[in-house]
Amino acid sequence: MLSTNSNGCDGFFQTLFPNLSVETAPIVVFAAKNEKVFQTFEPEAYLGKGQLRLAGYFSSTQDKNYVLLRLDAENEQHPYATIYHEYTHLQFKSANAWMPLWLNEGFAEFFENTEIRNKNVLLGQPDFDAIRFLQQQRLIPLPVLFKVDQSSPYYHEEQKGNVFYSESWVLTHYLQVSDKEKGTHRLFDYVVLMSRHEDPVVAAEKAFGDLKQLQSALEGYIRANSYRQFMMNSAAAPIDESSYRVRTLTQIEADAARADVLANVGREKEARAVIDSILQADPSNVHARETLGMLAIRNGNKEEARKWFGEAVRLDSRSYLTNYYFAAMSMDLSASDQDGAIEAALRTAMNLNPKFAPAYDRLAILCGTRLHKQEEALTLSLKAVQLDPGNVYYRMNEAMILTILDRYPDAAAVLQAALKLAKNAGELGIVQGRLNEVKQMQEAQAESRREADAERAAAQERKVEERVVLSKTKPKHPSEANGPKHTALGTIHGVTCGYPAVLELKVDTGKKILALYNNDFMKLDLTVVGFSPQGNINPCTDFEGFKARIQYAESEDKTVDGQVFAIELRK
Repeated sequence: MLSTNSNGCDGFFQTLFPNLSVETAPIVVFAAKNEKVFQTFEPEAYLGKGQLRLAGYFSSTQDKNYVLLRLDAENEQHPYATIYHEYTHLQFKSANAWMPLWLNEGFAEFFENTEIRNKNVLLGQPDFDAIRFLQQQRLIPLPVLFKVDQSSPYYHEEQKGNVFYSESWVLTHYLQVSDKEKGTHRLFDYVVLMSRHEDPVVAAEKAFGDLKQLQSALEGYIRANSYRQFMMNSAAAPIDESSYRVRTLTQIEADAARADVLANVGREKEARAVIDSILQADPSNVHARETLGMLAIRNGNKEEARKWFGEAVRLDSRSYLTNYYFAAMSMDLSASDQDGAIEAALRTAMNLNPKFAPAYDRLAILCGTRLHKQEEALTLSLKAVQLDPGNVYYRMNEAMILTILDRYPDAAAVLQAALKLAKNAGELGIVQGRLNEVKQMQEAQAESRREADAERAAAQERKVEERVVLSKTKPKHPSEANGPKHTALGTIHGVTCGYPAVLELKVDTGKKILALYNNDFMKLDLTVVGFSPQGNINPCTDFEGFKARIQYAESEDKTVDGQVFAIELRK
């Protein structure tokens, strides 16, 4: 069993499909020596009597790719046909969410007959076995063919499956050739429509025209026995064999991969049996725990999945998905006591796969709502949107973080843009509801600001009115005291203050009590002896009870003893 990176032949597909998202995850190849061994890996749906006999099978998760091959599969004309077929599925993996099954298999069948030569590559060689077979069969009506999915008997039953694969190939071949000869781009148009999640039959009618005419033309193409081929200069798709990285897996690694494949094709009981043997031999095995986590997800048990993924993370899992699943499930289960571990797992996921948008989105939510790192949260959210600009929910999370930052107009603008990306009425309703909430928040914020501005303006007006009143009121005591000056030692009591800076106090000297004043205590000569004050001294609140040396001058106002002009506070 081998594990390899898909660097070598990617240039070939990139030349033909320049916008194709190239798969870079490792590929694990299972090469079964015969059909009996192959059946220990393939999905159970193909094991029953009368089911389609497979020569190969492509299975993948988000971070792993498996190619299952039968070494005894017969194809003398193209000995690498099964490999090319499954490799084509690998390259179109990113389109699985929208590409109809007939076209996915049609492309795989089309490219499996590729012949790579020294100076050129021969594409589209006819499959004469498939042609002879179709000449003796009734074709699947195109509206039916376009809607075949993985649950259809056309994808599993031997007789119907053979017609499905052969017809998918010949239709793909016919469209490729006719587009090339006529300078049209019908197949490309169909792919674009499907990538926008159009109904496959509606998309076919838009791209190909009348389906009855297409069916008739396809039947004529099959009977004609005249098939074009394509020649491509191999210099356009150079293959650098040194770029391949291949290694043989250890027995435990091979068993872990086998368990993962079995789990992925729905053979859970067998997968668990393999995992049990792995954990007996290697109790700290990370991959076995990752597979157990994936099985728990498929069974709808998030708590068990989080347990297995958490153990794998603590054992230093190098899977970005494992780190992400542990973090996301911990957040879903409100495990706030693990915020540190959740943050670390999400950052690990981002480092392992910098293009994995969900990790940025989740960390943005964590930073924005629980870690009090709102500015970083916004940066992370913007990165998630950049990586997956069509995701409505990432935009909604960006808007949520903007509301936390009180940036309601920006949040509303983000949601307004998200409305245009909604894929269905449900999403549209969710976004519109959130937009309405943000607009209400924005209006409440504006109203609050208007009220605060009005209150500040009213307070300012009251101060102005107070100053006007005070300016028209004569001071209680003369502003200047020019009589004889005295010094007194005593304790300060009965301190009162009036607008704007009037100070009145009494000083108990032990012999008598002096009544003193100052019309502007901001101009007092204030000093301290024997201590250091903690901050500024406020005469109105801090003089009370202090011993002091006070200098004052007698005033014309005989209701007081004089006007203070210097105070020395003492401990």
